[in-house]
Amino acid sequence: MTTQLESAPDALLAQRAKDGDERAFGVLIRRHSPFLVAFATRYLGGSSDADDVVQEALIAGWRQLDELRDPARIRSWLATSVARRATDVLRTRARRDVRPLPDEERPSLAPLTEAVAEGRAATRALGDVLAALPQDQREVWLLREMAELSYDEIAERLDVGVATVRGRLARARGAVLAAMEEWR
Repeated sequence: MTTQLESAPDALLAQRAKDGDERAFGVLIRRHSPFLVAFATRYLGGSSDADDVVQEALIAGWRQLDELRDPARIRSWLATSVARRATDVLRTRARRDVRPLPDEERPSLAPLTEAVAEGRAATRALGDVLAALPQDQREVWLLREMAELSYDEIAERLDVGVATVRGRLARARGAVLAAMEEWR
């Protein structure tokens, strides 16, 4: 049964989870957790809080599945929950005025191929560019490019107009493209 569940589409798994199927929700967790952790890490600027934020979002997601309107968009729905909790973490940090320490890079024991090394360097460069963006632009960029939310969903999430979302996203995309062109 698990094999069939593993290959089932998100919409079916989400609907089964809404009906109380814990195994179906487990498959969704295994399928989307890597993305959600990466999303939270970028959102928080490389914070060690990412795993906690994702765990809290998944627990809340299980409890609030009856609020999911479109089961096919479970990934975006969970990413929105992660973003909400990550925003809370950022607000708490701002109140404490604590700046996170940069994550240490751990040397790899396995030899890296040139392509892998280049890919990792590009990922680090993108992370640096995103970290340098103003928070409002970074937030919109992550919600659009990583969480794949629509402009309307982002506007609703951030309580701003769609035009504001488009403007912030345009500025963020411009900064990211310019910085990545310089990196090359």
